[in-house]
Amino acid sequence: MGEKVVIYARYSSDKQREESIEGQLRECYAYAKQHDMCVIKEYTDRAFSAKTDARPSFQQLIADSAQGHFDTVLVWKLDRFARNRFDSAHYRHILQKNGVKLISATEAISDGPDGILLESLLEGMAEYYSAELAQKIRRGQHDNAKKCRWNGGALALGYQIDTDGHYQIDPVTAPIVQEIFTRYADGESAALITNSLNARGLTSARGCKFNKNSLHSLLRNRHYIGEYHYGDVMIPNGVPAVIEPVLFNRAQKRLEKNKRAPAHTKAKEEYLLTGKLFCGLCGKAMAGESGKSHTGVIHYYYKCMGRKRGKHCYKKTVHKNWIEKLIVQQTVSLVMCDDVIARIADAVITALAQENTTLPKLNADLKDVDSRLKHLLSAIEQGLFTPATKERLGELEQRKSQLEADIAHESLRRTVLTREQIVFWLMQFRQGDVSDKGYQKRLIDCFVNALYLYDDKLVLIFNYKDGSETISFDLFQGSDLCKSSSPR
Repeated sequence: MGEKVVIYARYSSDKQREESIEGQLRECYAYAKQHDMCVIKEYTDRAFSAKTDARPSFQQLIADSAQGHFDTVLVWKLDRFARNRFDSAHYRHILQKNGVKLISATEAISDGPDGILLESLLEGMAEYYSAELAQKIRRGQHDNAKKCRWNGGALALGYQIDTDGHYQIDPVTAPIVQEIFTRYADGESAALITNSLNARGLTSARGCKFNKNSLHSLLRNRHYIGEYHYGDVMIPNGVPAVIEPVLFNRAQKRLEKNKRAPAHTKAKEEYLLTGKLFCGLCGKAMAGESGKSHTGVIHYYYKCMGRKRGKHCYKKTVHKNWIEKLIVQQTVSLVMCDDVIARIADAVITALAQENTTLPKLNADLKDVDSRLKHLLSAIEQGLFTPATKERLGELEQRKSQLEADIAHESLRRTVLTREQIVFWLMQFRQGDVSDKGYQKRLIDCFVNALYLYDDKLVLIFNYKDGSETISFDLFQGSDLCKSSSPR
């Protein structure tokens, strides 16, 4: 029996075709058969986006990977597994820890350093072009906003949209909005108003029963005095007014008087080197932690897990912001030079040229079917026409049609990147701000493979062949290592 694999497939939205799942499964089964793999189970998530990890079958797959029943997870493309790059790194680390590989059926990537880099680049470029598409959509929405048109989303109660996308007053629901503002401004409580509306069977703009939150949201909506709002666009008298400004202001004064101070939420700090930073002394991972000093200031730092668990490691902690910014600066300095970019681009082009094994296999199968058809037709011409040959002829013609469709699909689907496109994408990293957290995260995710931190030096390993550098802290004055003990 060959290597035991499971297949994971998903599609994102109800608007996509249901067959996309079946298409992914078909290509994964073809890949498994070609590579002598034994498929033991399928995991499928329908109408779930990969931007979230809250996918039932995906979570079951991750849990099952610890049981040792399979060796490999096979996906149609890597973006079926995850599009959130943190989730991708996190769950792939879990699979790796459980001894399970992740393979793409249509993006054959080697296990070496070049393969790691190619994988990072494909993920990064998908993210880049996805962001570019989102930017175009936002531009179109911004143009709509300048014309005071509806841009989608929940429509405020009291309005309807005409055929040109402009707001018009809804004669059925606008009186409800006027009633709510009048009753609240006159001193009636939110609870009495919502109970009264619900008892009459009236609903909010979303078709739900009224509650305190939906009522307060309605009372704060400045559309009702004619202001058009979308993002940073605000146009006075851009939409028809449902109520008078005087009534609106009375309601705002009462809301201001009755409001409570909002609860303070604790911001979650993101540790960019999680899973990449290791202690140079004991080899254990260094994880992010925080603590409050005697002055009440919260400090964020990385701490060796060996030392934390009492494994007799004496590695000092290191300040989070200092080490992350240092890594970004060194990565830009060492990787973002012309010769390294050229080497990376050449390696990616070479890997891309070798990555597609599906199309040659389909062409070979088509050639074989054509040959069989030719022999069968020759036999029919010589008078050997029987029910069996007729059935076989139909099977071969159907197989040929399917192969031609698959070849056309594969030819259209295959991503073709030029060397200039790859260089252009890499050059974008030169223009980033090393103090920007988003830029730091993209750079570290794409180029940094691992870091081994000592008290006097740092060994930095990049995601390309021979990409390793040792950095001595003697070069940096005021190193945070000497003053980075964790707060009590």
